[in-house]
Amino acid sequence: MNTTAMPQESGVSPGRPFLSPGCVLCHQGAKMVLFVTGRCRRTCWYCPLSRERKGRDVVFANERQVSSPSEAIEVAESMSALGTGVTGGEPLLEIDRVVEYCRALKEHFGPDHQIHLYTGLAPDEAVLRRLQGLVDELRLHPPHEVWPSITETDFAESAVLARRMGFLIGIEVPALPGIEDLAAALPLLDFLNINELEWGETCAAAMRERGFELDDGMHNAVKGARQWAEKLAGDPKVHFCSSVFKDSVQLRERLKRIAANTARPFEEVTDDGTVVYGVLEPEGAVEGFLEEFDEDEYAVCEGRIEMAWWVLAEHGAGLPGRKYVVERYPNGGMVVEVTPL
Repeated sequence: MNTTAMPQESGVSPGRPFLSPGCVLCHQGAKMVLFVTGRCRRTCWYCPLSRERKGRDVVFANERQVSSPSEAIEVAESMSALGTGVTGGEPLLEIDRVVEYCRALKEHFGPDHQIHLYTGLAPDEAVLRRLQGLVDELRLHPPHEVWPSITETDFAESAVLARRMGFLIGIEVPALPGIEDLAAALPLLDFLNINELEWGETCAAAMRERGFELDDGMHNAVKGARQWAEKLAGDPKVHFCSSVFKDSVQLRERLKRIAANTARPFEEVTDDGTVVYGVLEPEGAVEGFLEEFDEDEYAVCEGRIEMAWWVLAEHGAGLPGRKYVVERYPNGGMVVEVTPL
């Protein structure tokens, strides 16, 4: 697709006068995602939240469930985070928690730690006062049904007030039919982010009921979403974030930052930010084998011996036991692939 016919897309810079600081850091993989609650009073049919999070009052920092600001700070440190995106559910249903975590992050990393907050509510002055100095950028998500009258809603009032109080203010919504109605709100905003509509496990039935289908068999993008977003092409405040970009750039860059900080000496870091190492599940004594290596060249974990995969392939051929190569997300994350040796 010709990107000049689209709203500005992540990774495309020519002619772009403004991209929100939160988006810039996301592009670098430098933003931690702080999911403060899965509770939400809205029932958006397109909500892609997983069953693990949807409707549950749980807190996640990236993919790790946490129970305190200090644990979230550990996750942020593991990726050398330069900022945090606060999301949910509806974060403002737990505003005390939002304030607690954001204050801790700002105190630990300093005022330049950029924080944006995504909300489906229209915060009033009292709520905005609580967020001042903690949240730098607000991203409002007005419900689909009010888009035709967006300038007459509480969201428009909230945007004007927030901008007056020093917040960067934007609207962030998925690409849906009728998105061009949001053009009327652009004079009130610093930016309008459009996320490519994505198919999810918990919203698949609702997608089918409305006649939507996947764009291809490789990604979660819904067919037609890009064309709906095209109707706002040309405005410098409009930014389009594709499903492919989130998967292939944003996540990869975040994983690479984490891997740079947490990979063990014997782990190979791939271009995708995953780590690769070899595993031996021994059958019998292996002390003589391990004596050949320095302590930082292997690790013993629950009876398994983990080491550089190429070392295991070269030197472990005669050892009895199961031998295989593991590729996984860094810092003990999800296993991507296991290959027998």
